[in-house]
Amino acid sequence: MNAVITAALPVFALILTGWLAARWRILGSGATDALNRYVVYLSLPALLFRAMTQVDLAHMAHWGFVGAFAGGIAVTFAAAFMDRRGAARALTDRSIEGLAASYANAGYMGIPLCLALFGADSLAPATFTTLLTASVLFGFAIALIEYDRQQTPHLGPTLLRVGRALMRNPLLAAPVLGMIWSTTGLALPSGLDRYLDLLGASASPCALVTIGLFLAQTETSAAGRGVLKLVAGKLLLQPLATALLAFQVFSMPPLWAWTAVLMSALPIGTGPFMLAQMYGRDARATSRAILVSTVGSILTVSLLVAWISAHPPA
Repeated sequence: MNAVITAALPVFALILTGWLAARWRILGSGATDALNRYVVYLSLPALLFRAMTQVDLAHMAHWGFVGAFAGGIAVTFAAAFMDRRGAARALTDRSIEGLAASYANAGYMGIPLCLALFGADSLAPATFTTLLTASVLFGFAIALIEYDRQQTPHLGPTLLRVGRALMRNPLLAAPVLGMIWSTTGLALPSGLDRYLDLLGASASPCALVTIGLFLAQTETSAAGRGVLKLVAGKLLLQPLATALLAFQVFSMPPLWAWTAVLMSALPIGTGPFMLAQMYGRDARATSRAILVSTVGSILTVSLLVAWISAHPPA
């Protein structure tokens, strides 16, 4: 319980703060977009860039970690994508459902939670999960959607569209640029490092408050069977598959294994909702799944945090 109170409770308390700020009209509807853009384009990229400039890539080639986390994503995505209920639906809608079932809220919620529970040593693996989620998974879903939208699909134009979309994503560009900088072996100038430190320090609280603002504006009508399947896939199937791969199939340091499991157990992020809106699809089910999974994760993530604390990584 001490770990839940010290690590998980502050995270959910900040989300609640954002929700109450919206409900009490302390922050209006425009604040959600403004704060979201601040996190996506300024504070979180600064945190990710600075973190990756300080890592030693030669000691971080844990391909088992990539296999475990990506494997958990693949299992969950496939389960939602191949659902019989949606077998006759458009590839675009099935792709968004698969994304919703497997898209962890890694950047906004995962990084703050890992820092609170594991400390700074978890920032590198947590950043890698953000890369895998925001680039590989997101890019794969966009590729499927673009393929579906073209009357005469061609691989070249599809890949070009996906590449452009990913290059414009600062949550992908920032850590990649940080990794490139780290290969030079040079330290950041002290003034720039301090600037990035101050800007990045605001990422966690602002991101969590933004989640609360978004949830306060999400429709709260009853969740249908399809929504509950997405939530069950995200909160139960994905962490179970990841844990099996991390501890039984692949080899990696215990801290990395637990980070993979914790990040896979997070609720659904806003990426699927944004993609549904971008392509003009019905986003109501996705927004409800985000809301239900976030509320449900108060229990599931807290239980996982308590379990990890009882079996701390060596």
